[in-house]
Amino acid sequence: MAAASASDLQEWVEGERRNVIGMADVLGVSSDTYARDPLSLVPALQDYVSRAPLDEFEQSDWITLHADLMSYVADYLIQKHGASWRVVDDPAAPRGYRFVIEAAGRDGQTRRVDPFDVVGREFGNLPIDVTRMLAGAELTLHLASQNARRA
Repeated sequence: MAAASASDLQEWVEGERRNVIGMADVLGVSSDTYARDPLSLVPALQDYVSRAPLDEFEQSDWITLHADLMSYVADYLIQKHGASWRVVDDPAAPRGYRFVIEAAGRDGQTRRVDPFDVVGREFGNLPIDVTRMLAGAELTLHLASQNARRA
């Protein structure tokens, strides 16, 4: 199995960004508003997933929702926390690698999270809660304190 090239990674990064910007547009959040604050998408995205007839979804619907939420989780981490996409070897993956998000935590340690897995965990804990999903990713990367005070 071949390793991902720099162009594979760049193509992935650009595709994920286009996807989340397109999703924001469809949900009525302008690209300028989203670029200023990625949290601006949460209310519209939560409304969308809350209204979605998940019990009627076919496999293709689940795949699309998974991809959209994955794009958002990753882009949120990139925009809010300076995270970045990385390629890691994964012999179990069809291509032999997968794309993950990497960030330095509050403790200075660099960690990785797979946004695909973050969304998958959320699907196993219905109903989907966008804020909980983002918080879970932040906690995995140690970007937020587990004992953070509520505002």
